[in-house]
Amino acid sequence: MTDRKVLISGAGIAGPALAFWLRRHGFHPTVVERARGPRPGGQAVDVRGAARGVIERMGLTARVRAECVDERGMAYVAADGTVRARMSVHAFGGEGIVADLEIQRGDLARLLYEETRSDVEYLFDDSIATLTEVPGGVRVDFERAAPRTFDLVVGADGVHSRTREAAFGPESAYLRPMRAYLAYFTTPYPDDEGWFLLHNAPGGRVVGTRPDRRGRIAALFSFVSPPLDVDRRDAAAQRRILAERFADVGWRTPELLAAMADAPDFYFDLYGQVRMDRWSAGRVALLGDAAWCPSPLTGQGTSLSLVGAYVLAGELAAAGGDHRTAFARYEQVLRPHVLRCQQLPAGALSGFLPASRAAIWMRDRSMRAMTSRPLRRLATRAFFDKADGLTLPEYVPAR
Repeated sequence: MTDRKVLISGAGIAGPALAFWLRRHGFHPTVVERARGPRPGGQAVDVRGAARGVIERMGLTARVRAECVDERGMAYVAADGTVRARMSVHAFGGEGIVADLEIQRGDLARLLYEETRSDVEYLFDDSIATLTEVPGGVRVDFERAAPRTFDLVVGADGVHSRTREAAFGPESAYLRPMRAYLAYFTTPYPDDEGWFLLHNAPGGRVVGTRPDRRGRIAALFSFVSPPLDVDRRDAAAQRRILAERFADVGWRTPELLAAMADAPDFYFDLYGQVRMDRWSAGRVALLGDAAWCPSPLTGQGTSLSLVGAYVLAGELAAAGGDHRTAFARYEQVLRPHVLRCQQLPAGALSGFLPASRAAIWMRDRSMRAMTSRPLRRLATRAFFDKADGLTLPEYVPAR
């Protein structure tokens, strides 16, 4: 076995999942993460299609289900709270807009960390400064730790990946903005609905509340906009933008905005997709959103990360650690599936963020029709069956 020492950048979902499978195949992974520990909070994420098979093979299905968010489905509401359209969690076999396997991102990240921390080295509160390929490996200079040389490096550090920038070039070459922004954060308000509720306002704006596992609601804000001149790390400026954009929106918007200032997990970013012709360069490879972010509109990001981690580790094992063979096979097996999952149905963004009252009315009507028997099969093909498009390869764990 060659190329056994692997540095993974990012301790979200993709990174620890890859570390799990690498250890099972006899590799020695190290995970470096900028945060001081596993990041809590975050929106509920779906585990769909082939990713459910990955969780099953990890032996984690029972634990994931035990920590799932108890969510009854999704509904669009008027300013007075009246339901205008709804879709039960049981629609489309439990893999509709809200899936029956939903877990908060922070809970899944913690679970994966707990499964790997005993035999995987984690370097928290640190990050990669530079990468230099040297004979037989990659020299890594860290922001804090002493330099080290690894056989391989995998960037699993998200849509704004620094590993990708270091190995492939600037973000602008790969990230395709979608002219809309998303924000979410936890609130102290109790949940008494059990539904993911969304209220649209004219101008391409939506406000949502979603239950978490601790009996509270998380807030979601999204709006259409050309690119904004705001620093990605300037949370104060981002909060001001939300307050201004949603100042005239009714429903629960004022109280949600009031909770924004004290939220410990405030998140704000653009909608976008990452498109790359290749996911590896020499001894460096990319995984998850760093390689192929499909955008939150697809609901496929977490599932693709889990599947990608399984395939990448499996191909490295099948190739005896030969990264050239393994990286080529990784792309050959996974790329068609990723491209399917990146496909947005017609009107995806305008359906989520309708521009006018008439467009909001039409969207609500179409959602009510979607679950009817005549349209159910068509809606399944258009929206909900992409995650099932891959049969998981069989990889033999090391003994």
